[in-house]
Amino acid sequence: MKEVIPAWMKPIYDNYHFAPAVIDGDCLRCSGMIGMRPDLSVPADPSEQFTLAFENPRGLLAEAAAVKDEFLPAPYAAWTAIGITEPAVPGALVEIQVTARIGR
Repeated sequence: MKEVIPAWMKPIYDNYHFAPAVIDGDCLRCSGMIGMRPDLSVPADPSEQFTLAFENPRGLLAEAAAVKDEFLPAPYAAWTAIGITEPAVPGALVEIQVTARIGR
């Protein structure tokens, strides 16, 4: 496997010892992404958090493969929403996990 670590996510890798994503064969497997800013702060505004949670995987996908500018273009992806008490970062409201096929 090859780790995918965009520059702004390097402190996450260094401090918490997990890769934001890995390339596993022809799949990109992203760790859960919360609505975090590049300075690693979490906004209090839920709308901003949700927007960032969908935008942050874009950087991982762009680092590993060409992607479109839309989050979930047609044909629509399968997705699931699961409620939890709280993500690992205090104040975070949403976490998104992505698995993408590379190439073909």
